[in-house]
Amino acid sequence: MEKLALLAAFGTAVFWAFSAIFFEDASKKVGALAVNFWKVTFAFVFLAISGTVVRGVPFPYDAPLRTWIFLGLSGLVGFVISDYFLFNAYVLIGSRITVIFQSLTPVFTALFAYIFIAERMQAHRFVGMAVTIAGILIVVLTRSKQSRQNNEGALSAKGLLFAFLSSVFQAGGMVLTKAGLGDYSPISGTQIRAFIAIFGFAINALLIGQGAHVFLKVPKIREAFSSTIKGSVFGPFLGVALSLFSLQNTQAGATSTLMALTPVVIILPSVFILKQKIHALEVVGAAVAVAGAALFFLL
Repeated sequence: MEKLALLAAFGTAVFWAFSAIFFEDASKKVGALAVNFWKVTFAFVFLAISGTVVRGVPFPYDAPLRTWIFLGLSGLVGFVISDYFLFNAYVLIGSRITVIFQSLTPVFTALFAYIFIAERMQAHRFVGMAVTIAGILIVVLTRSKQSRQNNEGALSAKGLLFAFLSSVFQAGGMVLTKAGLGDYSPISGTQIRAFIAIFGFAINALLIGQGAHVFLKVPKIREAFSSTIKGSVFGPFLGVALSLFSLQNTQAGATSTLMALTPVVIILPSVFILKQKIHALEVVGAAVAVAGAALFFLL
């Protein structure tokens, strides 16, 4: 079962690479908040269908209160807060640069897991953290230099900060999920997270006066809505369900390490789908960042 769980974690990295590309496209057209709301809405529907087929349960009413509490918090931290930063970073610096920062998620996941659920963490694993940070710096500095040479301007400092914060809150969401999921269904567990996130994004839209845009106008913008649907299938549906299955059957750190391969996996789709030009040093930096994430748990 553990090998299958590790394979699921790698599958998550692949699915998240494609979802990042689709969500970047949609977010640039209609805004990050709208895409986030419809993302979790579609995911909830897909998961309800899956729950009915797999478990005969369209809604996770059989989940214990403790599971609802922890997974609800995970939905707020890992979807609403983390994805607010993530999707705005897509708009500001692009999905390929943004996902490089997701290599930091294993480090923060292990740190939070050590603090809050007593999973083992050794001091020398900070070597892996240093390597990961080095890889991220190679990518960021190389991309900044290329942007200046192409008269595109420097990378947005706000975008880089948002990418960093998204990895921190994603790690927090994973630890909350690990604490609350137990032996409960990964499909229904994801559905709880999506259900809570729907309300989080909807309330956010109403508070800032974007309700009409998010709920009524965006569904009429066909190209952006189509990209949102595709991203939802690959990301919060298949990707998150696989990540929960992996978390349930192996260590949180091991799952995070394989999921952190997204920065490498996304390179080919970025070239062939987005038609982006990739500098060799960016490939090296992505590989170094992922290697650092792996070393964090291999040392």
